[in-house]
Amino acid sequence: MSRRPNFGGMGMGGMNMQQMMKQAKKLQAQMAEEQENITAQEFTGKSADDLVVATFTGDRKLKDIKIDKEAIDPDDPDMLQDLVIDAVNKGLTKIDEATQASLGKYTKGLM
Repeated sequence: MSRRPNFGGMGMGGMNMQQMMKQAKKLQAQMAEEQENITAQEFTGKSADDLVVATFTGDRKLKDIKIDKEAIDPDDPDMLQDLVIDAVNKGLTKIDEATQASLGKYTKGLM
């Protein structure tokens, strides 16, 4: 007959299932609150010389884009495209960094 380890009715280092569920719900509520805080913020990405400025909500929706008239050169549309891409990518990167800074502590060690 194999012998099972005796945890004294407790699993996971002395924490019973009810305590684990309570802790998980608390953690879930904290994560939801932090996600709401990020969503409520605005994030701005700017191209070189601020010729294009893209503003996002925390849930990654483009809210506004401003293009300086100096960026509009009919003979060089590629330059404007590059500036828009640069500003958008920088704005999205700021959202990712804020999300990681805020929620990363919950996922550390899980990946």
